[in-house]
Amino acid sequence: MSQQANPRGTFLKIADSVKRQIEDDPDLTELPSLAEVMRDHKVSRGVALRAFGVLRQEGVAEPAPGERWRVLRSGAQVDRRPLDQRIADVIAADGLKVGEAFPSASALAERFGVSRPTVTKALGKLEAAGVLAGGGQGRVRTVRALPTREERA
Repeated sequence: MSQQANPRGTFLKIADSVKRQIEDDPDLTELPSLAEVMRDHKVSRGVALRAFGVLRQEGVAEPAPGERWRVLRSGAQVDRRPLDQRIADVIAADGLKVGEAFPSASALAERFGVSRPTVTKALGKLEAAGVLAGGGQGRVRTVRALPTREERA
Protein backbone atom coordinates (compact mmCIF):
# COMPACT_ATOMS: atom_id res chain seq x y z
CA MET A 1 0.00 0.00 0.00
CA SER A 2 1.45 3.35 -1.02
CA GLN A 3 1.88 6.23 1.38
CA GLN A 4 -0.54 9.10 0.68
CA ALA A 5 -0.85 12.44 2.39
CA ASN A 6 -3.81 12.59 4.72
CA PRO A 7 -6.31 15.10 3.27
CA ARG A 8 -7.86 15.78 6.68
CA GLY A 9 -6.88 19.24 7.77
CA THR A 10 -5.46 20.23 4.39
CA PHE A 11 -8.11 22.95 4.09
CA LEU A 12 -7.00 24.33 7.47
CA LYS A 13 -3.40 24.55 6.25
CA ILE A 14 -4.57 26.34 3.11
CA ALA A 15 -6.66 28.77 5.20
CA ASP A 16 -3.60 29.48 7.38
CA SER A 17 -1.50 30.07 4.26
CA VAL A 18 -4.03 32.57 2.87
CA LYS A 19 -4.25 34.32 6.27
CA ARG A 20 -0.46 34.73 6.26
CA GLN A 21 -0.71 36.15 2.74
CA ILE A 22 -3.31 38.68 4.00
CA GLU A 23 -1.14 39.64 6.99
CA ASP A 24 1.97 40.05 4.82
CA ASP A 25 0.24 42.33 2.30
CA PRO A 26 -1.77 45.13 3.96
CA ASP A 27 -2.95 46.34 0.51
CA LEU A 28 -4.54 43.00 -0.39
CA THR A 29 -8.29 43.52 -0.82
CA GLU A 30 -9.31 40.33 -2.66
CA LEU A 31 -8.47 36.70 -2.04
CA PRO A 32 -6.81 34.69 -4.77
CA SER A 33 -9.36 33.03 -7.05
CA LEU A 34 -10.56 29.52 -6.32
CA ALA A 35 -8.67 28.29 -9.39
CA GLU A 36 -5.43 29.88 -8.14
CA VAL A 37 -5.80 28.25 -4.72
CA MET A 38 -6.50 24.89 -6.34
CA ARG A 39 -3.46 25.23 -8.62
CA ASP A 40 -1.04 26.59 -6.00
CA HIS A 41 -1.91 24.00 -3.35
CA LYS A 42 -2.70 21.14 -5.73
CA VAL A 43 -6.08 20.45 -4.15
CA SER A 44 -9.62 19.85 -5.33
CA ARG A 45 -12.32 22.49 -5.59
CA GLY A 46 -14.03 21.08 -2.49
CA VAL A 47 -10.90 21.44 -0.36
CA ALA A 48 -10.37 25.02 -1.58
CA LEU A 49 -14.02 25.87 -0.83
CA ARG A 50 -13.66 24.48 2.69
CA ALA A 51 -10.58 26.68 3.20
CA PHE A 52 -12.57 29.73 2.07
CA GLY A 53 -15.34 28.66 4.44
CA VAL A 54 -12.88 28.71 7.35
CA LEU A 55 -11.78 32.23 6.37
CA ARG A 56 -15.41 33.32 6.30
CA GLN A 57 -16.17 31.72 9.66
CA GLU A 58 -13.17 33.45 11.23
CA GLY A 59 -14.23 36.84 9.83
CA VAL A 60 -11.15 37.20 7.64
CA ALA A 61 -12.99 37.27 4.29
CA GLU A 62 -16.45 37.22 2.77
CA PRO A 63 -17.88 36.40 -0.62
CA ALA A 64 -19.00 39.33 -2.72
CA PRO A 65 -21.76 38.61 -5.24
CA GLY A 66 -20.35 38.79 -8.74
CA GLU A 67 -16.86 39.45 -7.42
CA ARG A 68 -13.98 37.58 -5.83
CA TRP A 69 -13.93 37.02 -2.09
CA ARG A 70 -12.94 40.23 -0.34
CA VAL A 71 -10.62 40.61 2.62
CA LEU A 72 -12.16 42.00 5.79
CA ARG A 73 -9.92 44.21 7.88
CA SER A 74 -10.86 45.67 11.22
CA GLY A 75 -11.89 49.30 10.92
CA ALA A 76 -12.22 49.17 7.12
CA GLN A 77 -15.55 50.17 5.60
CA VAL A 78 -16.97 47.86 2.94
CA ASP A 79 -19.82 48.95 0.68
CA ARG A 80 -22.19 45.95 0.75
CA ARG A 81 -24.94 47.54 -1.32
CA PRO A 82 -26.00 45.84 -4.55
CA LEU A 83 -23.89 46.74 -7.58
CA ASP A 84 -26.71 48.62 -9.34
CA GLN A 85 -26.96 51.02 -6.38
CA ARG A 86 -23.20 51.56 -6.35
CA ILE A 87 -23.24 52.20 -10.10
CA ALA A 88 -26.09 54.71 -9.68
CA ASP A 89 -23.75 56.67 -7.39
CA VAL A 90 -21.41 57.14 -10.37
CA ILE A 91 -23.83 59.76 -11.73
CA ALA A 92 -23.36 62.00 -8.69
CA ALA A 93 -19.69 61.13 -8.17
CA ASP A 94 -18.78 61.99 -11.77
CA GLY A 95 -21.14 65.00 -11.87
CA LEU A 96 -23.12 63.64 -14.83
CA LYS A 97 -26.20 65.52 -16.02
CA VAL A 98 -29.32 64.23 -17.77
CA GLY A 99 -28.50 63.41 -21.41
CA GLU A 100 -24.77 62.93 -20.85
CA ALA A 101 -23.00 59.71 -21.79
CA PHE A 102 -22.62 57.12 -19.05
CA PRO A 103 -19.37 55.12 -18.67
CA SER A 104 -19.18 51.86 -20.62
CA ALA A 105 -19.76 48.44 -19.05
CA SER A 106 -16.06 47.66 -19.53
CA ALA A 107 -14.98 50.83 -17.73
CA LEU A 108 -17.42 50.14 -14.88
CA ALA A 109 -16.26 46.52 -14.63
CA GLU A 110 -12.70 47.70 -14.14
CA ARG A 111 -13.75 50.46 -11.72
CA PHE A 112 -15.72 48.07 -9.47
CA GLY A 113 -13.53 45.00 -9.95
CA VAL A 114 -16.29 42.77 -11.32
CA SER A 115 -17.00 41.02 -14.62
CA ARG A 116 -18.59 42.84 -17.54
CA PRO A 117 -21.68 40.56 -17.60
CA THR A 118 -22.26 41.39 -13.93
CA VAL A 119 -22.14 45.10 -14.75
CA THR A 120 -24.48 44.57 -17.71
CA LYS A 121 -27.10 43.01 -15.40
CA ALA A 122 -26.82 45.94 -12.99
CA LEU A 123 -27.11 48.43 -15.85
CA GLY A 124 -30.24 46.60 -17.01
CA LYS A 125 -31.80 47.22 -13.60
CA LEU A 126 -30.97 50.92 -13.85
CA GLU A 127 -32.46 51.08 -17.35
CA ALA A 128 -35.64 49.38 -16.07
CA ALA A 129 -35.80 51.93 -13.25
CA GLY A 130 -35.61 54.75 -15.82
CA VAL A 131 -32.25 56.09 -14.62
CA LEU A 132 -30.34 55.18 -17.81
CA ALA A 133 -31.32 55.08 -21.48
CA GLY A 134 -29.88 53.33 -24.48
CA GLY A 135 -27.21 50.73 -24.22
CA GLY A 136 -26.68 47.66 -26.27
CA GLN A 137 -23.82 46.74 -28.54
CA GLY A 138 -22.18 49.79 -30.04
CA ARG A 139 -24.65 52.25 -28.49
CA VAL A 140 -23.75 54.77 -25.84
CA ARG A 141 -25.80 54.61 -22.65
CA THR A 142 -26.96 58.02 -21.42
CA VAL A 143 -28.31 59.38 -18.17
CA ARG A 144 -32.12 59.59 -18.45
CA ALA A 145 -32.88 60.81 -14.91
CA LEU A 146 -30.97 61.53 -11.74
CA PRO A 147 -31.39 58.67 -9.28
CA THR A 148 -33.63 59.35 -6.31
CA ARG A 149 -32.43 58.89 -2.78
CA GLU A 150 -34.18 55.48 -2.53
CA GLU A 151 -32.33 54.21 -5.62
CA ARG A 152 -28.98 55.25 -4.18
CA ALA A 153 -29.51 54.28 -0.55
